[in-house]
Amino acid sequence: MGIPQPKVSAMMRGDFTNFSERKLMDCLNRLGYDIEIRVRPTGAPVGQLKLAIA
Repeated sequence: MGIPQPKVSAMMRGDFTNFSERKLMDCLNRLGYDIEIRVRPTGAPVGQLKLAIA
């Protein structure tokens, strides 16, 4: 996946501090996952952020 082994080990331990969102999305794509990001208006004063894994 183009990631050095020490960073893969950190990722497997749940440490994502050195990974950008783009790099994480690239990894998921290479592992066979589709990614969908939806933005829509809200009726509330502040919007919500939701993450769903299916």
